Parts: sequence; structure tokens; C-alpha cells
Amino acid sequence: MAQIQFNDEDPVEIPDGAAIKDFCEENGVPFGCEEGVCGTCIIEVEEGMENLSEFTQEEEDFLGDMDQERLACQCKIKGGCVKVRY
Repeated sequence: MAQIQFNDEDPVEIPDGAAIKDFCEENGVPFGCEEGVCGTCIIEVEEGMENLSEFTQEEEDFLGDMDQERLACQCKIKGGCVKVRY
């Protein structure tokens, strides 16, 4: 099981390979189009970027510089722990 931690809340366990959208939504991240176009669901990855899926073309198009920001609607967790802020 992977873990995702929102802000400084307790980590939540989610299955390896799961999309993080539902878990982000449950923790207050707003969503708009859910297709990586509107950018409403931008999150900042503080730790564990390597544990998320590769950037999608939609993220590359919207975010430009790919450093610590991700679109929550596009991410899957591969395993391990990821700490995010929004």
C-alpha cells in the first residue's frame, strides 16, 4: 500500500497504482474539468515525486516547468509515500 499525506494531516493509505484524484478530492482539493486542461487541481508535491506516475502531456502543456507542481487529476501513485500541499 502506498501512502499520501495532505498538508500536515495523517497519511492515508491507498493501493499502489491508484489514481490520487478521489483521495485529493476527499481532502479538499477542488477539481474542474478532470482532464488536465483547466488546472484547478494543482497540488505541490513536497516529498515523493518519484513515487508518482510520469508527467502527462496535459501536465506538460499546462504546467510548463515540471518541478514540484502536478495536476491531481492526472497522477497515479506508484508506491511509497507522497506528501502534498494545496
